[in-house]
Amino acid sequence: MPLPHASPVAAAVLPFPGRVVPSRLALSPPHLAGVEMEALRATLESGWLAPAGPTPAAFEAALAETTGFAASLATTSGTAALHLGYRVLGVQPGDEVWAPALTFVATVAPAVQMGAVPRFLDVTPDGWGMDPALLAEELAAAARRGRLPRVVVPVDLYGQCCELDAIIAACDRWGVPVMCDSAAAMGAQQRGGRHAGQGARLAVYSFNGNKIITAAGGGALASDDPALIARARHLAGQAKEAWPHYEHETTGYAYGISSVLAAIGLAQLPVLEARVQRRRAIFATYAEALADLPGLGFIAEPGWGRANRWLTVLRVDPAGFGADREHLRRALEAAGVESRPAWKPLHLQPAFRDAPRAGGGTAAALFETGLCLPSGSGMAAADQDRVIQVVRQHARA
Repeated sequence: MPLPHASPVAAAVLPFPGRVVPSRLALSPPHLAGVEMEALRATLESGWLAPAGPTPAAFEAALAETTGFAASLATTSGTAALHLGYRVLGVQPGDEVWAPALTFVATVAPAVQMGAVPRFLDVTPDGWGMDPALLAEELAAAARRGRLPRVVVPVDLYGQCCELDAIIAACDRWGVPVMCDSAAAMGAQQRGGRHAGQGARLAVYSFNGNKIITAAGGGALASDDPALIARARHLAGQAKEAWPHYEHETTGYAYGISSVLAAIGLAQLPVLEARVQRRRAIFATYAEALADLPGLGFIAEPGWGRANRWLTVLRVDPAGFGADREHLRRALEAAGVESRPAWKPLHLQPAFRDAPRAGGGTAAALFETGLCLPSGSGMAAADQDRVIQVVRQHARA
Protein backbone atom coordinates (compact mmCIF):
# COMPACT_ATOMS: atom_id res chain seq x y z
CA MET A 1 0.00 0.00 0.00
CA PRO A 2 1.50 3.36 -0.95
CA LEU A 3 1.83 5.68 2.02
CA PRO A 4 0.95 9.39 1.91
CA HIS A 5 4.26 10.56 3.40
CA ALA A 6 3.94 13.82 1.50
CA SER A 7 1.38 15.62 -0.57
CA PRO A 8 1.72 15.38 -4.37
CA VAL A 9 3.99 18.00 -5.88
CA ALA A 10 2.84 17.70 -9.48
CA ALA A 11 1.51 20.92 -10.97
CA ALA A 12 -2.25 21.34 -11.09
CA VAL A 13 -4.39 24.02 -12.67
CA LEU A 14 -6.58 25.89 -10.20
CA PRO A 15 -9.77 27.73 -11.27
CA PHE A 16 -7.84 30.97 -11.91
CA PRO A 17 -7.17 31.82 -15.57
CA GLY A 18 -3.53 31.50 -16.41
CA ARG A 19 -2.58 30.21 -12.94
CA VAL A 20 -0.64 26.96 -12.43
CA VAL A 21 0.47 26.08 -8.90
CA PRO A 22 1.53 22.89 -7.07
CA SER A 23 -1.19 20.48 -5.92
CA ARG A 24 -3.14 21.58 -2.87
CA LEU A 25 -1.42 20.90 0.44
CA ALA A 26 -3.98 19.64 2.96
CA LEU A 27 -4.22 20.84 6.54
CA SER A 28 -3.95 17.46 8.25
CA PRO A 29 -4.32 14.48 5.89
CA PRO A 30 -4.33 10.86 7.09
CA HIS A 31 -0.88 9.36 7.59
CA LEU A 32 -0.76 5.58 7.47
CA ALA A 33 1.62 3.47 9.52
CA GLY A 34 2.16 0.91 6.75
CA VAL A 35 0.66 -2.14 8.46
CA GLU A 36 -3.03 -1.26 8.10
CA MET A 37 -3.58 -3.54 5.11
CA GLU A 38 -2.24 -6.54 7.02
CA ALA A 39 -4.49 -5.73 9.96
CA LEU A 40 -7.51 -5.31 7.69
CA ARG A 41 -6.82 -8.56 5.88
CA ALA A 42 -6.60 -10.48 9.16
CA THR A 43 -9.86 -8.93 10.36
CA LEU A 44 -11.71 -9.66 7.12
CA GLU A 45 -10.43 -13.24 7.06
CA SER A 46 -11.64 -13.72 10.63
CA GLY A 47 -15.20 -13.04 9.50
CA TRP A 48 -15.75 -10.27 12.04
CA LEU A 49 -17.06 -7.02 10.52
CA ALA A 50 -19.73 -5.84 12.94
CA PRO A 51 -19.05 -4.02 16.25
CA ALA A 52 -18.17 -7.30 17.91
CA GLY A 53 -15.38 -9.82 18.12
CA PRO A 54 -11.75 -9.66 19.18
CA THR A 55 -10.55 -6.58 17.24
CA PRO A 56 -12.69 -3.88 18.90
CA ALA A 57 -11.90 -5.42 22.28
CA ALA A 58 -8.17 -5.38 21.50
CA PHE A 59 -8.40 -1.76 20.34
CA GLU A 60 -10.17 -0.76 23.55
CA ALA A 61 -7.57 -2.51 25.67
CA ALA A 62 -4.79 -0.72 23.79
CA LEU A 63 -6.58 2.61 24.23
CA ALA A 64 -6.91 2.07 27.96
CA GLU A 65 -3.21 1.25 28.21
CA THR A 66 -2.23 4.27 26.12
CA THR A 67 -4.39 6.79 27.98
CA GLY A 68 -3.98 5.31 31.46
CA PHE A 69 -7.71 4.90 32.06
CA ALA A 70 -9.16 1.77 33.63
CA ALA A 71 -11.70 1.21 30.86
CA SER A 72 -12.58 2.48 27.40
CA LEU A 73 -15.29 2.08 24.79
CA ALA A 74 -14.56 2.51 21.08
CA THR A 75 -17.37 4.26 19.21
CA THR A 76 -18.38 5.27 15.70
CA SER A 77 -17.14 8.84 16.27
CA GLY A 78 -15.94 11.25 18.90
CA THR A 79 -19.36 12.91 18.77
CA ALA A 80 -21.00 9.57 19.56
CA ALA A 81 -18.66 9.20 22.55
CA LEU A 82 -19.66 12.66 23.78
CA HIS A 83 -23.34 11.75 23.38
CA LEU A 84 -22.88 8.61 25.43
CA GLY A 85 -20.95 10.57 28.04
CA TYR A 86 -23.77 13.07 28.43
CA ARG A 87 -26.24 10.22 28.66
CA VAL A 88 -24.43 8.27 31.39
CA LEU A 89 -23.86 11.48 33.37
CA GLY A 90 -27.60 11.96 33.47
CA VAL A 91 -28.07 15.08 31.34
CA GLN A 92 -31.76 15.95 31.14
CA PRO A 93 -33.75 18.57 29.22
CA GLY A 94 -33.21 21.98 30.80
CA ASP A 95 -29.89 21.06 32.44
CA GLU A 96 -26.96 23.38 31.89
CA VAL A 97 -23.79 22.07 30.25
CA TRP A 98 -20.74 24.33 30.46
CA ALA A 99 -17.99 24.39 27.85
CA PRO A 100 -15.31 26.79 26.62
CA ALA A 101 -16.43 29.29 24.01
CA LEU A 102 -13.50 28.37 21.75
CA THR A 103 -14.19 24.85 20.51
CA PHE A 104 -15.84 22.83 17.75
CA VAL A 105 -19.62 22.54 17.82
CA ALA A 106 -19.49 18.78 18.53
CA THR A 107 -18.40 19.51 22.11
CA VAL A 108 -21.93 20.61 23.01
CA ALA A 109 -24.12 19.53 20.07
CA PRO A 110 -25.21 16.17 21.55
CA ALA A 111 -26.20 17.82 24.84
CA VAL A 112 -28.18 20.51 23.03
CA GLN A 113 -29.95 17.82 21.02
CA MET A 114 -30.85 16.19 24.35
CA GLY A 115 -32.52 19.43 25.46
CA ALA A 116 -29.69 20.82 27.59
CA VAL A 117 -28.76 24.50 27.71
CA PRO A 118 -25.11 25.32 26.92
CA ARG A 119 -23.23 28.03 28.79
CA PHE A 120 -19.98 29.20 27.24
CA LEU A 121 -17.00 30.35 29.31
CA ASP A 122 -14.08 32.37 28.00
CA VAL A 123 -10.61 30.91 27.57
CA THR A 124 -7.16 31.97 28.73
CA PRO A 125 -5.13 34.12 26.31
CA ASP A 126 -2.03 31.93 26.59
CA GLY A 127 -3.10 28.28 26.48
CA TRP A 128 -6.53 28.94 24.89
CA GLY A 129 -8.28 26.51 27.26
CA MET A 130 -11.20 27.07 29.62
CA ASP A 131 -10.28 29.70 32.20
CA PRO A 132 -10.21 27.92 35.60
CA ALA A 133 -10.49 31.16 37.60
CA LEU A 134 -13.54 32.26 35.61
CA LEU A 135 -15.02 28.78 36.02
CA ALA A 136 -14.62 28.95 39.81
CA GLU A 137 -16.36 32.34 39.92
CA GLU A 138 -19.20 31.17 37.71
CA LEU A 139 -19.73 27.98 39.72
CA ALA A 140 -19.98 29.96 42.94
CA ALA A 141 -22.52 32.29 41.33
CA ALA A 142 -24.46 29.32 39.96
CA ALA A 143 -24.56 27.74 43.42
CA ARG A 144 -26.05 30.95 44.80
CA ARG A 145 -28.69 30.81 42.07
CA GLY A 146 -29.37 27.16 42.85
CA ARG A 147 -28.57 26.14 39.25
CA LEU A 148 -25.27 24.32 38.99
CA PRO A 149 -24.36 22.70 35.67
CA ARG A 150 -24.97 19.02 35.18
CA VAL A 151 -21.49 18.64 33.67
CA VAL A 152 -18.50 20.82 32.75
CA VAL A 153 -16.74 19.93 29.50
CA PRO A 154 -13.28 21.49 29.07
CA VAL A 155 -11.44 21.00 25.79
CA ASP A 156 -7.84 20.11 24.97
CA LEU A 157 -7.75 22.56 22.07
CA TYR A 158 -5.64 21.70 19.02
CA GLY A 159 -3.92 18.98 21.03
CA GLN A 160 -2.86 21.12 24.00
CA CYS A 161 -4.11 20.09 27.42
CA CYS A 162 -6.36 22.44 29.35
CA GLU A 163 -5.63 23.13 33.02
CA LEU A 164 -7.59 20.05 33.95
CA ASP A 165 -6.45 19.74 37.57
CA ALA A 166 -7.61 23.29 38.37
CA ILE A 167 -10.88 22.73 36.50
CA ILE A 168 -11.57 19.49 38.37
CA ALA A 169 -10.75 21.15 41.70
CA ALA A 170 -13.22 23.96 40.99
CA CYS A 171 -15.92 21.47 40.01
CA ASP A 172 -15.29 19.06 42.89
CA ARG A 173 -16.16 21.82 45.36
CA TRP A 174 -19.72 21.73 44.05
CA GLY A 175 -19.97 18.05 43.10
CA VAL A 176 -20.06 18.76 39.34
CA PRO A 177 -18.56 16.02 37.12
CA VAL A 178 -16.02 16.84 34.42
CA MET A 179 -15.94 15.22 30.98
CA CYS A 180 -12.83 16.28 29.08
CA ASP A 181 -13.12 16.70 25.31
CA SER A 182 -9.68 15.41 24.33
CA ALA A 183 -10.76 14.63 20.77
CA ALA A 184 -7.60 16.11 19.22
CA ALA A 185 -5.20 15.32 22.05
CA MET A 186 -4.10 11.70 21.72
CA GLY A 187 -0.48 11.58 22.86
CA ALA A 188 -0.56 14.96 24.61
CA GLN A 189 0.51 15.11 28.25
CA GLN A 190 -0.52 17.17 31.27
CA ARG A 191 0.94 17.53 34.76
CA GLY A 192 2.89 14.54 36.00
CA GLY A 193 3.19 13.12 32.50
CA ARG A 194 -0.43 11.96 32.57
CA HIS A 195 -2.16 11.48 29.25
CA ALA A 196 -4.61 14.13 28.05
CA GLY A 197 -7.99 13.76 29.72
CA GLN A 198 -6.77 11.54 32.55
CA GLY A 199 -8.26 12.61 35.86
CA ALA A 200 -11.64 13.63 34.44
CA ARG A 201 -14.70 11.53 35.21
CA LEU A 202 -14.88 10.79 31.48
CA ALA A 203 -12.63 11.64 28.54
CA VAL A 204 -13.41 11.60 24.84
CA TYR A 205 -11.05 10.96 21.92
CA SER A 206 -11.46 11.10 18.14
CA PHE A 207 -9.94 9.00 15.37
CA ASN A 208 -11.34 11.04 12.50
CA GLY A 209 -9.39 11.08 9.26
CA ASN A 210 -7.59 14.31 10.14
CA LYS A 211 -6.50 13.33 13.64
CA ILE A 212 -3.00 12.41 14.77
CA ILE A 213 -4.11 8.76 15.03
CA THR A 214 -6.89 7.81 12.65
CA ALA A 215 -9.12 4.81 12.15
CA ALA A 216 -10.69 6.58 9.13
CA GLY A 217 -13.36 7.54 11.67
CA GLY A 218 -14.31 6.51 15.16
CA GLY A 219 -13.87 7.75 18.69
CA ALA A 220 -13.61 6.55 22.26
CA LEU A 221 -15.03 7.19 25.71
CA ALA A 222 -12.68 6.45 28.62
CA SER A 223 -13.07 6.44 32.41
CA ASP A 224 -11.60 5.13 35.63
CA ASP A 225 -15.14 4.10 36.56
CA PRO A 226 -15.81 0.80 34.75
CA ALA A 227 -19.50 1.03 35.64
CA LEU A 228 -19.85 4.20 33.58
CA ILE A 229 -18.22 2.54 30.58
CA ALA A 230 -20.40 -0.54 31.04
CA ARG A 231 -23.48 1.68 31.00
CA ALA A 232 -22.21 3.47 27.89
CA ARG A 233 -21.48 0.13 26.21
CA HIS A 234 -25.04 -1.01 26.91
CA LEU A 235 -26.43 2.16 25.29
CA ALA A 236 -24.03 1.91 22.34
CA GLY A 237 -25.43 -1.54 21.52
CA GLN A 238 -29.05 -0.40 21.21
CA ALA A 239 -29.60 -0.95 24.94
CA LYS A 240 -30.47 -4.62 24.45
CA GLU A 241 -31.16 -6.46 27.70
CA ALA A 242 -29.83 -9.94 28.45
CA TRP A 243 -32.81 -11.87 27.12
CA PRO A 244 -33.02 -14.45 24.33
CA HIS A 245 -35.35 -12.04 22.51
CA TYR A 246 -34.90 -8.30 21.99
CA GLU A 247 -35.85 -6.63 25.27
CA HIS A 248 -35.38 -2.89 25.90
CA GLU A 249 -35.92 -0.95 29.10
CA THR A 250 -34.66 2.22 27.40
CA THR A 251 -33.53 3.25 23.96
CA GLY A 252 -29.94 3.20 22.81
CA TYR A 253 -27.85 3.75 19.71
CA ALA A 254 -25.79 1.90 17.10
CA TYR A 255 -22.56 3.49 18.30
CA GLY A 256 -20.17 0.55 18.54
CA ILE A 257 -17.10 0.77 16.31
CA SER A 258 -16.83 -1.77 13.50
CA SER A 259 -14.06 -4.36 13.49
CA VAL A 260 -12.73 -2.83 10.27
CA LEU A 261 -12.21 0.63 11.79
CA ALA A 262 -10.91 -0.88 15.02
CA ALA A 263 -8.30 -2.83 13.03
CA ILE A 264 -7.04 0.39 11.43
CA GLY A 265 -6.91 2.17 14.77
CA LEU A 266 -5.11 -0.75 16.39
CA ALA A 267 -2.50 -0.66 13.63
CA GLN A 268 -2.01 3.08 14.13
CA LEU A 269 -1.59 3.23 17.91
CA PRO A 270 2.02 1.93 17.99
CA VAL A 271 3.19 4.96 15.97
CA LEU A 272 1.46 7.53 18.22
CA GLU A 273 4.66 8.79 19.86
CA ALA A 274 6.41 9.08 16.50
CA ARG A 275 3.47 11.08 15.16
CA VAL A 276 3.59 13.41 18.17
CA GLN A 277 7.31 13.98 17.76
CA ARG A 278 6.91 14.71 14.05
CA ARG A 279 4.11 17.25 14.61
CA ARG A 280 6.08 18.91 17.36
CA ALA A 281 9.03 19.17 14.96
CA ILE A 282 6.76 20.74 12.35
CA PHE A 283 5.62 23.30 14.91
CA ALA A 284 9.21 24.03 15.91
CA THR A 285 10.16 24.58 12.27
CA TYR A 286 7.34 27.06 11.78
CA ALA A 287 8.21 28.88 15.00
CA GLU A 288 11.91 29.15 14.11
CA ALA A 289 11.36 30.13 10.48
CA LEU A 290 8.87 32.88 11.33
CA ALA A 291 10.40 34.12 14.59
CA ASP A 292 11.88 37.26 13.04
CA LEU A 293 8.56 38.48 11.58
CA PRO A 294 6.67 41.05 13.67
CA GLY A 295 3.03 40.53 14.51
CA LEU A 296 3.11 36.70 14.57
CA GLY A 297 2.74 34.34 17.52
CA PHE A 298 1.72 30.81 18.47
CA ILE A 299 -0.21 29.07 21.25
CA ALA A 300 2.15 29.00 24.22
CA GLU A 301 2.94 25.58 25.63
CA PRO A 302 2.71 25.51 29.44
CA GLY A 303 5.71 24.23 31.32
CA TRP A 304 3.59 21.57 33.00
CA GLY A 305 2.46 19.79 29.83
CA ARG A 306 3.40 18.59 26.37
CA ALA A 307 1.13 19.43 23.45
CA ASN A 308 0.88 16.95 20.60
CA ARG A 309 0.71 19.96 18.21
CA TRP A 310 -2.05 18.31 16.21
CA LEU A 311 -2.38 21.62 14.38
CA THR A 312 0.03 24.53 14.45
CA VAL A 313 -2.03 27.68 15.01
CA LEU A 314 -0.51 31.01 14.05
CA ARG A 315 -1.72 34.32 15.50
CA VAL A 316 -1.61 37.24 13.07
CA ASP A 317 -1.61 40.81 14.39
CA PRO A 318 -2.33 43.01 11.33
CA ALA A 319 -0.72 46.08 12.87
CA GLY A 320 2.60 44.32 13.23
CA PHE A 321 2.50 41.83 10.38
CA GLY A 322 1.07 44.11 7.70
CA ALA A 323 -1.83 41.82 6.71
CA ASP A 324 -4.70 40.25 8.59
CA ARG A 325 -5.51 36.59 9.11
CA GLU A 326 -8.02 36.43 6.27
CA HIS A 327 -5.65 38.07 3.78
CA LEU A 328 -3.02 35.49 4.67
CA ARG A 329 -5.51 32.63 4.43
CA ARG A 330 -6.51 33.71 0.93
CA ALA A 331 -2.89 34.03 -0.12
CA LEU A 332 -2.18 30.50 1.06
CA GLU A 333 -5.26 29.20 -0.75
CA ALA A 334 -4.14 30.86 -3.97
CA ALA A 335 -0.82 29.06 -3.55
CA GLY A 336 -2.56 25.71 -3.18
CA VAL A 337 -2.18 25.55 0.61
CA GLU A 338 -5.12 24.74 2.85
CA SER A 339 -5.34 26.73 6.06
CA ARG A 340 -8.26 27.39 8.38
CA PRO A 341 -9.29 30.12 10.82
CA ALA A 342 -9.24 29.18 14.48
CA TRP A 343 -12.60 27.98 15.75
CA LYS A 344 -15.31 30.59 15.62
CA PRO A 345 -16.45 30.87 19.25
CA LEU A 346 -19.71 29.10 19.92
CA HIS A 347 -21.26 32.14 21.57
CA LEU A 348 -20.87 33.90 18.19
CA GLN A 349 -22.51 31.08 16.24
CA PRO A 350 -26.09 31.76 15.09
CA ALA A 351 -27.20 28.42 16.55
CA PHE A 352 -26.31 29.68 20.04
CA ARG A 353 -27.20 33.36 19.81
CA ASP A 354 -29.37 33.11 22.93
CA ALA A 355 -27.08 30.87 24.99
CA PRO A 356 -25.74 32.26 28.29
CA ARG A 357 -22.04 32.99 28.50
CA ALA A 358 -19.32 34.37 30.74
CA GLY A 359 -16.89 36.63 28.94
CA GLY A 360 -15.91 35.69 25.42
CA GLY A 361 -13.68 38.57 24.40
CA THR A 362 -10.51 36.48 24.48
CA ALA A 363 -12.07 33.70 22.41
CA ALA A 364 -13.38 36.24 19.88
CA ALA A 365 -9.94 37.85 19.53
CA LEU A 366 -8.29 34.46 19.01
CA PHE A 367 -10.78 33.66 16.25
CA GLU A 368 -10.09 36.96 14.50
CA THR A 369 -6.32 36.44 14.55
CA GLY A 370 -5.82 32.64 14.63
CA LEU A 371 -4.93 30.62 11.52
CA CYS A 372 -4.29 26.85 11.44
CA LEU A 373 -1.37 25.89 9.20
CA PRO A 374 -0.74 22.54 7.48
CA SER A 375 0.59 20.20 10.15
CA GLY A 376 0.25 16.66 8.84
CA SER A 377 2.90 14.31 10.19
CA GLY A 378 3.56 13.07 6.65
CA MET A 379 4.27 16.56 5.31
CA ALA A 380 7.53 16.86 3.39
CA ALA A 381 10.05 19.56 4.24
CA ALA A 382 9.56 21.10 0.80
CA ASP A 383 5.84 21.43 1.44
CA GLN A 384 6.41 23.15 4.76
CA ASP A 385 8.90 25.48 3.07
CA ARG A 386 6.12 26.37 0.63
CA VAL A 387 3.88 27.46 3.50
CA ILE A 388 6.65 29.43 5.18
CA GLN A 389 7.53 31.24 1.95
CA VAL A 390 3.95 32.39 1.42
CA VAL A 391 3.73 33.70 4.98
CA ARG A 392 7.02 35.54 4.65
CA GLN A 393 6.04 37.04 1.29
CA HIS A 394 3.03 38.73 2.88
CA ALA A 395 4.79 40.23 5.88
CA ARG A 396 5.27 44.00 6.04
CA ALA A 397 8.31 44.92 3.96
